[in-house]
Amino acid sequence: MTPAVPSPPVPPFNRHWLTAEAAVVDRLLPLATLPPRERAQVQSRAVDLIEAVRRQDESRSGMERFLREFDLSSREGVILMCVAEALLRIPDAGTADRLIADKLALGDWAGHLGRTDSLFVNAGTWGLMLTGRWAAGAAPSSGEAGSVWRNLVSRLGEPVVRSALRQGMRILGHQFVMGRTMEEALARASTEAGGRWRYSFDMLGEAALTSRDAERYAEAYAAAIRSVGNVRPGFVVAEDAPTISVKLSALHPRYEPAQEHRVCLELGARLGDLARQAAEAEVGLTLDAEESERLELSLGLLEGLLRDSRLEGWSGLGLAVQAYQRRALDVVEHVTGLALQTGRRLNVRLVKGAYWDSEIKRAQEQGLADYPVFTRKATTDVSYLACARRLLETPAPVYPQFATHNAHTVAWICRLARPSGRAFEFQRLHGMGEELHAVAGHDEAGQRIPCRVYAPVGSHEDLLPYLVRRLLENGANTSFVNRIVDERLPAAEVAADPVALVEAVHAARATAHPGIPLPDHLFPDGRRNSRGYLLADASVRAALTAGVPGAAALAGKDSPEAIQDVSSETVRDAVERALGAQPRWNRSRGAVRAAVLEQAANLLEQHTPELVALCIYEAGKTLPDAVGEVREAVDFLRYYASEARTQFTEERLLPGPTGERNTLSLEGRGVFACISPWNFPLAIFVGQVAAALAAGNAVLAKPAEQTPRVARRAVELLHAAGVPRDVLHFLPGAGETVGSALVDHPRVAGVAFTGSTEVARIIHRRLAAREG
Repeated sequence: MTPAVPSPPVPPFNRHWLTAEAAVVDRLLPLATLPPRERAQVQSRAVDLIEAVRRQDESRSGMERFLREFDLSSREGVILMCVAEALLRIPDAGTADRLIADKLALGDWAGHLGRTDSLFVNAGTWGLMLTGRWAAGAAPSSGEAGSVWRNLVSRLGEPVVRSALRQGMRILGHQFVMGRTMEEALARASTEAGGRWRYSFDMLGEAALTSRDAERYAEAYAAAIRSVGNVRPGFVVAEDAPTISVKLSALHPRYEPAQEHRVCLELGARLGDLARQAAEAEVGLTLDAEESERLELSLGLLEGLLRDSRLEGWSGLGLAVQAYQRRALDVVEHVTGLALQTGRRLNVRLVKGAYWDSEIKRAQEQGLADYPVFTRKATTDVSYLACARRLLETPAPVYPQFATHNAHTVAWICRLARPSGRAFEFQRLHGMGEELHAVAGHDEAGQRIPCRVYAPVGSHEDLLPYLVRRLLENGANTSFVNRIVDERLPAAEVAADPVALVEAVHAARATAHPGIPLPDHLFPDGRRNSRGYLLADASVRAALTAGVPGAAALAGKDSPEAIQDVSSETVRDAVERALGAQPRWNRSRGAVRAAVLEQAANLLEQHTPELVALCIYEAGKTLPDAVGEVREAVDFLRYYASEARTQFTEERLLPGPTGERNTLSLEGRGVFACISPWNFPLAIFVGQVAAALAAGNAVLAKPAEQTPRVARRAVELLHAAGVPRDVLHFLPGAGETVGSALVDHPRVAGVAFTGSTEVARIIHRRLAAREG
């Protein structure tokens, strides 16, 4: 029996996807706030934990100290990341050698030596310098580090240096990766755990790009389940047994919202097979969290597994929830509701989130109304606490798993959980947070608090994406992993209550970070970003594609909307009318023309669904490409409006000798022909037209023969915005007829065209003949 394909989550689930940060914080703060006495106790406990960590043996916190010394706010930390990427990504040794020589010469490595008494850090620093005494005869000053490296490379040879650095990266990778194979990882876990740690293993590797990739990852997960299943009987307490974490993007090459039906069928079947194998082996299986736009898909697949009758009696299904998403609390309430409805136990791993940088940039690129994640780290911490309260207080059959390296978070959760006696566990990343969870291993009553290690498994070649993500999370000087071992910072400062921090900025109406403008205000010159659409939301996709049937009907040959080709006489008449209108348009100056182009941009945005439908039907665009087409056209209009206002409004005074006044003013040249290609029927068409109009020219606009309806609608909107009809003319038709008539006319000032089409060849021949 094949389980039913799950439907997407109900609309209320997404109500806070892009909600303003302040509104979400209003909801989170009451849940994250403890009574004053308990807040003080949590703060005191967090300080005690930090001080205990700092008293631990230096050799046991080497990685955290290394990350602090070479954090990503330092020049050397950035250089190390560049070198790591070169060594792990570039297959060509010669290219890697040149990049190593170039990058390492830029670092002040000697400046880091001796700044800590950590053996690990100093050994790493000396390794990076490869002992300046040997390379140059004496320890270099900080200013001589570059010459040391150049001397070293010249004396030892680049292959030797490259090999040494590769080995250094392997050592670094060993700190983050549990083993190259499951057997190696399990063996290491058995020697390192000593009864202290639980483990969740994840196969290194990012998203599958092909079906073969997905099959390979599925086989790796299946083998991991078998390996863990073989050792599981050795654990008396079921929760102590190792589990497996699964990246859904590794199991399907098109794990994206636009392929929702295919994903539910194909990925659903593959995931179901893995879940059944895990159930048979009594192994836990957790669906890892990824980018926010994939959340609906993962929840749909989760629901399918929870309702699959073949998995009844299995208590190992889990899901990771990211607290940095503004929907986090909604997600927790949704999945706990599913657990109640199905009566199935669900393991919920609460994490803070590992894709913050890309989520911010993606929202800016897409022109969304707001961000799907919080812009302040403290707000993510508050969201985490609010979600933790929901998990600890829910009556649903949910097992909370709190992944954190933050001492305040640890103390807060212990305080909240103590009265109820609710079972839970902490989690940490392999290579990080060991000291914190070692000292926090028992609550105030002396009861053991289990901690599970998230342990990646894979080859050195698969390390880079994971390593970069970990270093971005924890290698910055603002990260808790970095700050907890920095004895220059008072423990009370490191353990600051995030609720108090957020309350302060929220009261000052500065909830969102002032240094992160909304996507709409991305550009520093004040120009508005084009409006984007959250295509990951099924309801948004449906609204944008609803007009496609209507666009198809309008395109019929017998439709009254059919577009007739213009004749050579019509083209010549349009040129004469444009010549007569251009001086008036030119005299309107830049500010007036800018306002018209900005109004045109606004109209295009208002008619986005209609334009998207035309692009899909007439040009064969996909939905994301069609939306991008409209947005690019809007960006062109606003960009050239800005240029018109700056360059064509006022005269500019030029420097000159005393007594002489020199000014520069820009004017339109006359009439321009704009000929656009079929594959960018709106963006390039509008871009060419907007540039010519902004400069004070009249325009003869010829669309590609394949896409005249898209272009005609754009011209209608430009006219509606205030571009005079005798200034902008729409000339559809065959390239030879229209192109020849335009190029042959002696008073056409210029021709703008794009693409290697027949029109381009005609224009080249005619222009060559004219110049000859």
